Amino acid sequence: MAGKIPAHFIDELLNRVDIVDLINSRVQLKKTGKDYQACCPFHNEKTPSFTVSREKQFYHCFGCGAHGTAIGFLMEYDNLGFVDSIEELAARAGLEVPRESGGDSGPDYRPLYESLDQTTRFYQWQLRKHPEASKAINYLKQRGLTGEVSAEFAIGYAPPGWDNLIKQQGQSEKELELLRQTGMISEPEEDKCYDRFRDRIMFPIRNHRGNTIAFGGRILGDGKPKYLNSPETVVFHKGKELYGLYEARKALRKIDRLMVVEGYMDVVALAQFGIRYAVATLGTATTADHLEKLFRTTSEIIFCFDGDRAGREAGWKALETTLPLMRDGREARFLFLPDGEDPDTLIRKEGKEPFEQRITQSSPLSSFLFDKLEADIDMQSLGGRAKLAEQAKPLLAKLPAGLFREMMHKRLSEHVGLAQGQLGTQQPQEHRISRPAVRKKQGAQQTLSPIRRAITLFLLKPELALLDDLPKEWRTFRAPGINLLGQLLEIVKIQPNLKAAQIIERWRDKPEFHHLEKIWRTATELPTPESGMEHEFRGALNRLVEQQHEQETSELLERVSAGDASEQEKQRLRQLLSEKQKMTDSHKHSD
Repeated sequence: MAGKIPAHFIDELLNRVDIVDLINSRVQLKKTGKDYQACCPFHNEKTPSFTVSREKQFYHCFGCGAHGTAIGFLMEYDNLGFVDSIEELAARAGLEVPRESGGDSGPDYRPLYESLDQTTRFYQWQLRKHPEASKAINYLKQRGLTGEVSAEFAIGYAPPGWDNLIKQQGQSEKELELLRQTGMISEPEEDKCYDRFRDRIMFPIRNHRGNTIAFGGRILGDGKPKYLNSPETVVFHKGKELYGLYEARKALRKIDRLMVVEGYMDVVALAQFGIRYAVATLGTATTADHLEKLFRTTSEIIFCFDGDRAGREAGWKALETTLPLMRDGREARFLFLPDGEDPDTLIRKEGKEPFEQRITQSSPLSSFLFDKLEADIDMQSLGGRAKLAEQAKPLLAKLPAGLFREMMHKRLSEHVGLAQGQLGTQQPQEHRISRPAVRKKQGAQQTLSPIRRAITLFLLKPELALLDDLPKEWRTFRAPGINLLGQLLEIVKIQPNLKAAQIIERWRDKPEFHHLEKIWRTATELPTPESGMEHEFRGALNRLVEQQHEQETSELLERVSAGDASEQEKQRLRQLLSEKQKMTDSHKHSD
């Protein structure tokens, strides 16, 4: 999508999103005073040093130095880019990300989305009006779906025929090219093309913003393949997308869990019975990208498979993919249905409550892992227990460092009958993200330079920029940080309601960003009380004025000595020297 994201939108987004709620959806926080704490998700620790401030909308770890805004947290914790983090927060807040005209931040995919949305409406219309749509409607009714649920999931019908869609929205070369780029037409021969989907019930696959990005089509009749998905395109990557996730987010204000099932009809049938937290992979095994997306939405995932051999093998593959992502606070469970049943058929047989009882009784990842390994091992023999240890250790090594990993090693030692140290499963010392240790200051009164003190006070209380009669001569002082301080003050004069977190985000793509973050994360160590901030701020600016005068005086003295000074410069030098003498005399009298 072309154009930059406007700064005012980022300001509004940070106003709408509460950083405490965001982080708590991924890391369990505990209230301590006015702030919240947890063990840091970015390094292994047993004593909480990770603090989140609702007032400042900022997080900081005193152990490893991790710090930032809600945007920064998503970038680091979820491993997202800046734009993706903005879009994730916008989806959370129910906002559409606008773009400024001019500039280019990447390809503009809006025409593709518009073409796909138009195709969705076309298929929905065909389900209502096409002469042969009755067989599709009858099929949906037989599966117990109401018109309301079908409409919510935008289910449609691709009628028989080779060129229905092409006739509808492929009459110009431009329109035909959009159909080609979105994978809606096939071209087996040169100069010939036809509709990819024919005589199928159509399930639109939507991204987190609700844009259709692809389709899944179930055939009516005995043809093959039974299910056909759109091919991969620039807007659709099946290893990253999940059917039903957009609808789940739309239906539920808070998503406590998400259940991964295998088919479109499973998702829709479960929704029909009031289970709104089901999603489906798109004809592929669950990937790490799928899991990251799921864990960004909730902390608990249930994998639902058929109870046959193939289902259990698929469950084991899902477990292996999940292990590296099992940070503390996340939970994965495994539900295996009776042979011959899938969620669609089973919930229609037994209803919502019995089905949800099965979910409640599903196996935690830990139980599934050890039960599976022990199934073919004689646990009564020493050799069997040794075999369990050898098979389990490489699996547990995939777990991120943390409490869950320690508990899994402890459970293995209990099964084997040896102490953890004897198993050779000690925790590695490295952190997930390597950071230099942050030294705490020795004494609260550590001296700050005037420029750093001024910026620190400003970040603690941005409204200081609105004070009357602030010194101004410091602006001509040539020193690192002067231009930055001036820009900070000007931003707040233009937008007086900005908070520090919003102000810092304005510099994210600039070299000064990391300096601002560093100043901000240590700002709380400044001993000045709230009531004294105005006096301290004026004092810091006055000291900068003094330094500017010293710099100017030194330069003018050099010019006078070299005989290059004008009369105006000589007069200015006399003025500066006079002011310095008055200041010196004033200090003597005050002493």
